[in-house]
Amino acid sequence: MSVTEVSCSALLFDMDGVLTDSTKAVERVWMKWAIAHGFNPYEVAAKAHGRPSISTVRDYLPNADHAAENRIVERAEIEDLEGVVQVAGAEELLAKLPANRYAVVTSSTRALAEVRLRAVGLKIPEYFVTSSDIVNGKPHPEPYVKGAKELGFSVSECIVVEDVPPGIQAGKAAGCKVIALRTTTNESELLRAGADWVLDDCRQIDVKVEERRLSLRLQV
Repeated sequence: MSVTEVSCSALLFDMDGVLTDSTKAVERVWMKWAIAHGFNPYEVAAKAHGRPSISTVRDYLPNADHAAENRIVERAEIEDLEGVVQVAGAEELLAKLPANRYAVVTSSTRALAEVRLRAVGLKIPEYFVTSSDIVNGKPHPEPYVKGAKELGFSVSECIVVEDVPPGIQAGKAAGCKVIALRTTTNESELLRAGADWVLDDCRQIDVKVEERRLSLRLQV
């Protein structure tokens, strides 16, 4: 294992798979939904990771009431918190960062994101972009562009921390460097999506806050 040193102005964190681990809950909810609608549950669960839930609903039920179906999925995810935990090192990493030097940018709705953060004991961030706040979800760059804008930094000055290809693609399309974690997806898929560095989890990111920059030490 070697150490790579990089710098940026701010960090933009995905939530699920980066700060919280809700993989099992997500898969349970989407598999039940898929079976109820006659779809392959494994295919649907895999496709749902890292994207706004309404995007998956639209893909599989193009003629349905998407908002109504999405509320059903959201309610099921809010109610299923079994096995939802912090990703290793997440709380310690966030504790080193001033509130105005990071944002959480998630494909979850705001209601669901707040429930999951509270469930694992993480505070609600001051700068917070959810699927409730954007028009185009990941892999579109809009979520990360908005996250950087809310912090007051150029998006190219920010580094994204992600765990799945749609999120990595969103970060790269926005103009960011991307740290990918192996928490959800295998390394080859992360690299194919464009990840600049691949780590196990947040424990392999150390940060020192300087006046205008963040100095990162990555154990790659």
